[in-house]
Amino acid sequence: MTASTQQIPQNGQDHLLTPGEVAAMFRVDPKTVTRWATAGRIGSIRTPGGHRRFRESEVRTMLAELTNDADVTNGIGPAH
Repeated sequence: MTASTQQIPQNGQDHLLTPGEVAAMFRVDPKTVTRWATAGRIGSIRTPGGHRRFRESEVRTMLAELTNDADVTNGIGPAH
């Protein structure tokens, strides 16, 4: 088990997403999401069957950061 791959939390506090659900949010292929997890760009959890799941809160944070970075790069961000 790597630092970015953990077992499913027992408390079930955070909703878990499949690679396909994450891919739809980022508009990428599910294999891209799996590569991000392998590279450590996003944390993942392994199910008992070995499938990857992603914490919704972490995915939404990453999406917000990428969206904010894109807005600033495109000149859409707040004026300074």
